[in-house]
Amino acid sequence: MKRLGALTCVAAISLAALAIQGQPSAKRNQFTVFDPPGSTNTLPKSINPMGEITGEYTDADNVRHGFLRAPDGTITTFDPPGSISTTPMSINPAGAITGYCYIADSGSRNFLRDRDGAFTIFTPNRYSPLTAALSINPAGAIAGVWRDYSADMMHGFLRAHDGTITTFFPPEFWVVYSFPDAMSINPAGVITGGYEVFDTNIHWFVGHGFVRAADGAFTTFDPPGSIYTVPWSVNPAGAIAGQYVTEGYRGHGFLRAPDGNLTTFDPPGSIFTSARAINPSGTIVGSYSDAGYVTHGFLRAESGAFITFDPPGSTYNEPVAINPRGEVTGSYKDAEGVSHGYVWRPRF
Repeated sequence: MKRLGALTCVAAISLAALAIQGQPSAKRNQFTVFDPPGSTNTLPKSINPMGEITGEYTDADNVRHGFLRAPDGTITTFDPPGSISTTPMSINPAGAITGYCYIADSGSRNFLRDRDGAFTIFTPNRYSPLTAALSINPAGAIAGVWRDYSADMMHGFLRAHDGTITTFFPPEFWVVYSFPDAMSINPAGVITGGYEVFDTNIHWFVGHGFVRAADGAFTTFDPPGSIYTVPWSVNPAGAIAGQYVTEGYRGHGFLRAPDGNLTTFDPPGSIFTSARAINPSGTIVGSYSDAGYVTHGFLRAESGAFITFDPPGSTYNEPVAINPRGEVTGSYKDAEGVSHGYVWRPRF
């Protein structure tokens, strides 16, 4: 049965100018564009407080590799031993990186790369045909998903710093889902993500959001009118940013406060909004599409004011992460459809 997973492939419009509602225009030349050597497509995934960025790139043979970009622009490429496809997903303040890879003769596996470059390979269940580590917090706890082969269902997992793994799922779960990086764990061990339930009335999978407290207690939620909720990121205070879809396939952004209060939003002119990441101050970044279905990025300040931004020459902009200093990373496509990485440092 077809699901709404494609909702994260948001098309939107590119703008070269930067503007904030009610504020002066932002200064230009704030983008730094980068690609690992030999890259044909670069996709940053995460940025830590120091400005270190991790992500994946594809080489000329269409093989995925990992990269680490230092604040000075130095790029280190890497693959776990035996990996034939590497996807880093998250980097913590200590420089530890987690993600997933495919190892010949072993299948899908998760990895932890420490600052010195040493790898730990792990999986919640060695018989699982699919697993993906998605987020790592400052203490080294990792959240992700894995497929239970016997039940053919996805579950969530939490790997503690000592390597202990706990499997979890919401009380009325059908399947804990994961988009490319739609699960997040904060410093307190609070995890947010989504799960699907098959609705027999509409014969469709309906997605709901969840919060898993450090003690394992679950709270489920949906913005008003949502038929599919995708929580993407949780900050240290427990505020959650994400997107939801309403009837007519309209996407919107949401902010869930630590007390559970929900605020919904859309940048001006948006017909589909995807809020991707939230930093400690409550600043949110994401992307949206206008009536022309061409991509651009947005930044939503804690006050609710919006900045629209795109790297020069962008035809599709996908911001994915923001650190405490407000530095944003993501990828954009050029006129030839090639993806490049960037760092954006907004200054006014």
